[in-house]
Amino acid sequence: MFPLVQRCCFPTPFKLQKLTGPRLLLYGKNKATCSSLGLRLQRDVCLLSRSPSLNPASVYATKLQAFHTSLPFFKKKTPEESEAKDSGILQRSMKSLKDSRKPALYLSLAGLIPFVSVPLSMAIQGTYYPELAFAQITYGAVTVSFLGGMRWGFALPEDSPAKPDWLNLANSTVPPLLAWQALLFKDATHGAVMLVMALGIALHYDISLLPTYPRWFKVLRTVGTVVIALSLLATAALKAVSEMQLSNSGNKWQNTK
Repeated sequence: MFPLVQRCCFPTPFKLQKLTGPRLLLYGKNKATCSSLGLRLQRDVCLLSRSPSLNPASVYATKLQAFHTSLPFFKKKTPEESEAKDSGILQRSMKSLKDSRKPALYLSLAGLIPFVSVPLSMAIQGTYYPELAFAQITYGAVTVSFLGGMRWGFALPEDSPAKPDWLNLANSTVPPLLAWQALLFKDATHGAVMLVMALGIALHYDISLLPTYPRWFKVLRTVGTVVIALSLLATAALKAVSEMQLSNSGNKWQNTK
């Protein structure tokens, strides 16, 4: 077995012992050629082994790099990009508002008149009327109750995508309860703030939490909520200005005495 291994692995020494004369010179030339080829192959193998592409460490690093995930780099948006995005959202919203059903659009706009007329009339006359403010809060409480009960009408039909479960029906009673609490406040400012909170909760239910309505109705609900909230806050601001003017005039009257 060992001689066979020697003949297979180390054939050169045994052949050199038997070769003499010209055959020895010919074999020497062949050996020089083979040795030069062997040196070239050895040099090429060394260069390839030193190459980064075949280095085990580099291969391992490449594998790790393939599975490596870094944190995303958030590029700060330029004012032009933000304005373009806002204008695109505004255009889509206006298009959805134009696609809304005409009865719903006209009735919703007509329902905003009592809210807008109260602070507008008081600002024109320059006088705060507590009766008008209370009437506005009462109308706001009725509107919030209507928005809360609207979910019941949407969830009760059998073919409705919203189920008449605890989530839909119980959450629909939250805005009316807040509206009732707004009527119990003696101060109109507190009542206006409570109604703004109720409007925000009702809008959150209709837009994101519960099964959604059509896009045009969501846009209509958002616009109506913003107008109502601004009108209520405007009435509260007029009340604060009126009280400030009364206190200043009272101080002046006492100083003249």
